[in-house]
Amino acid sequence: MRVTLRPIGLFLFALGAVAAMSGPALAAEDKLNGGDTAWIITATALVLFMTMPGLALFYGGLVRSKNVLSVLMQCFGICCAASVIWLVVGYSIAFGEGNAWWGGLGKSFLAGIGTENLSGTIPENVFFMFQMTFAIITPGLIVGAYVERIKFSAVMLFSGLWLIVVYAPSTHWIWGGGILADLGWAGESLKGYATMDFAGGLVVHANAGIAALIIAKTLASRTGFPHDLRPPHNPGLVMIGAAMLWVGWFGFNGGSALAANGGAGMAITVTHISAATACLVWITIEWFKFGKPSLVGIATGAIAGLATITPGSGFVGPVGGLVFGFLAGIICFYMINIVKVKWKIDDSLDVFAVHGVGGILGILLTSFFADKSLGGMGLPEGVTMGTAFMGQLLAVVVTVIWAGVASFVIVKIVQATVGLRVNSNEETEGLDITSHGERSYDL
Repeated sequence: MRVTLRPIGLFLFALGAVAAMSGPALAAEDKLNGGDTAWIITATALVLFMTMPGLALFYGGLVRSKNVLSVLMQCFGICCAASVIWLVVGYSIAFGEGNAWWGGLGKSFLAGIGTENLSGTIPENVFFMFQMTFAIITPGLIVGAYVERIKFSAVMLFSGLWLIVVYAPSTHWIWGGGILADLGWAGESLKGYATMDFAGGLVVHANAGIAALIIAKTLASRTGFPHDLRPPHNPGLVMIGAAMLWVGWFGFNGGSALAANGGAGMAITVTHISAATACLVWITIEWFKFGKPSLVGIATGAIAGLATITPGSGFVGPVGGLVFGFLAGIICFYMINIVKVKWKIDDSLDVFAVHGVGGILGILLTSFFADKSLGGMGLPEGVTMGTAFMGQLLAVVVTVIWAGVASFVIVKIVQATVGLRVNSNEETEGLDITSHGERSYDL
């Protein structure tokens, strides 16, 4: 009997030892990580803080005093509407298990998702909330294109439709395993190549920038554009809002690692470097061009640097952050003049020049600075800089075409239903009192 049991006992002991050693490694991806969860909850709060109050104050300070409340109201209203839409259909379209084009409706209302469901090492409801904050700020960015002349009803209808038709599908294409997560359909050299967009250069900034151009062009210019408009009514609010955005961006980019690790730390590092560099470049250009560096200028430079580093923040190193910020400060600065003077489009608060151009610039630069030879984290195995650039450029083209066409159709639908623009008397008196019955200042 002893002879029979001894080999069995040894076998069971060995099996248990192997299971003990290999079990955690095999199950690591499916196990809840408290540190990762705590960080993404914190990052969620930071990204929401970017819209309310960060973006609202940044935009509010840039407009005239008679319109500041309307901007705050637009940002607040979009936040609420986007939250409900994300629950009802947005999250499911973006991250459901549909097909290459959209995720379907299987996760509408978070169907089948309880407290035990995981997305990687964090609860899926935490992932849902983190992604919701991105869905909130993206249509919020477009507010800067149409301030001071749009109906509030148009803001709400456009933002809701745009979130469903443009943002959610685009998110699925890149982050949900869709058509831009494997570009093999474009050629054998791109087979298995996934678009490098760490935190939203295309999903957030390019989409918002293209939509901004479309709606600004359709609305037509504000009365007095471009020479008879007053300067920002409160540069102090602009700086406060920009500072809040800067801090919140650590959650935006660092949280996109979806883990509390060195990748998140590096994303935050390069984010800060890019923003600081772009600020210095921006005010240096102002200093030489106009004789004085401005507070609005340094704040705008920060946003340009932040938008540009967003897609590459998880792929590049500190040198990349420096170059991204340097180029963002130059290119975004001069794009403002091109849009308003050469194209004659009243993109009021420079959404396309800063976010659209910055996001696209960052996507293309990532092709090079993700490579280890330039201090990056490394390109996928077998992928050269040239191949990466072609893949990134293709993703830009697909995103821009869809965002442009779909945004134009949505604008026309809104124009035909609730209308887009307030009348000239309402514009002259200001949207604060005519649209919302309130004044921001008792003067």
